Amino acid sequence: MTDTPPPAAPRQTDRWLEPGQTNALVVYILYLAGLVIGISGLVGLVIAYVNRGKAGGFVETHYTWQIRTFWIGLLFALVSMVLMFVAVGFVLMFAVAVWFIVRCIIGIQALQRNEPIKNPQSWLI
Repeated sequence: MTDTPPPAAPRQTDRWLEPGQTNALVVYILYLAGLVIGISGLVGLVIAYVNRGKAGGFVETHYTWQIRTFWIGLLFALVSMVLMFVAVGFVLMFAVAVWFIVRCIIGIQALQRNEPIKNPQSWLI
C-alpha cells in the first residue's frame, strides 16, 4: 500500500477577488490609496478591467466608471504637469485630485446603496 495524499480541494478565493460589489469597493479603495501609494491605483485598474463584463447588473456601471476615472484622471494630471511650467498647473493638479476623490466617493456611496452609476461615461462628476 502506498500512502498517497488525498486530492487537493479546489482553491477557494476570497470574496474580494470575485466580480461584484466587494470587488468594486476594493478598486475604489485602491484608487484612493493610489493618491499616496501610486502603484495601488494601477492594481485597481487591472482588477476593474479583469472583472468588467463578468459582474452583471448595476456593478458593471461601477467598473466602467472606475476605468474611466483612472484614464481621465491620468490625462488631466498629465495636462496639469505640463502646465506647472506656467504655475497654473499646481492649481489644476489640486483640482484633479479633488475630482478624483469625489468620483471615488460618489462610486462608493452608490455601491453601498446598491445603485448603478447614473452616467458612467461622464467626464465630470
